[in-house]
Amino acid sequence: MGSGVASVLLVALGGAIGGMGRFAVSNLLARQFGTHFPWGTFAVNISGAFAAGCLLGILGLPSGQAPTSFWLLAVVGALGGYTTVSSFSLQTLALWQSGYPQRAIANVLGTCLLGFAMVSLGWWLGERL
Repeated sequence: MGSGVASVLLVALGGAIGGMGRFAVSNLLARQFGTHFPWGTFAVNISGAFAAGCLLGILGLPSGQAPTSFWLLAVVGALGGYTTVSSFSLQTLALWQSGYPQRAIANVLGTCLLGFAMVSLGWWLGERL
C-alpha cells in the first residue's frame, strides 16, 4: 500500500471517529440544553479548535515537510470530522430565518472569536508541555 493510500485511510479513520464524537456531543448537549441555540455544534467547534491548537503546540508542523501519520489521523481526520462549518452555517441561517437574528449573530461572533481564542490558548499550552 502506497503512502498516498495510507494517508487517505488515516484521514478516513480519523474522520469516522471525529464524526461519531460530534454526533454524540451534539446530541448530548441538545438533550441537556434544548435546541433554541446550537450548543452542540458550538461546543464541538470550540473544543476542536482548542485540541487542534494543543496538538500544533505539542507537535509543531514542520514547514516544507509532509504531515506525520499522527497529524493526518488526529488533526486532519478526527478533528476535521469532529468540527463542522456546514452545520454551523446551516444552524446560523436557521436561527436568522426563524426570527432570531441576535442568536444568529451571537453564534457567528462566539464561534469565530472564542474559536480563535481557544486555538491560540491550546497552541500556547501545547508548546509548554
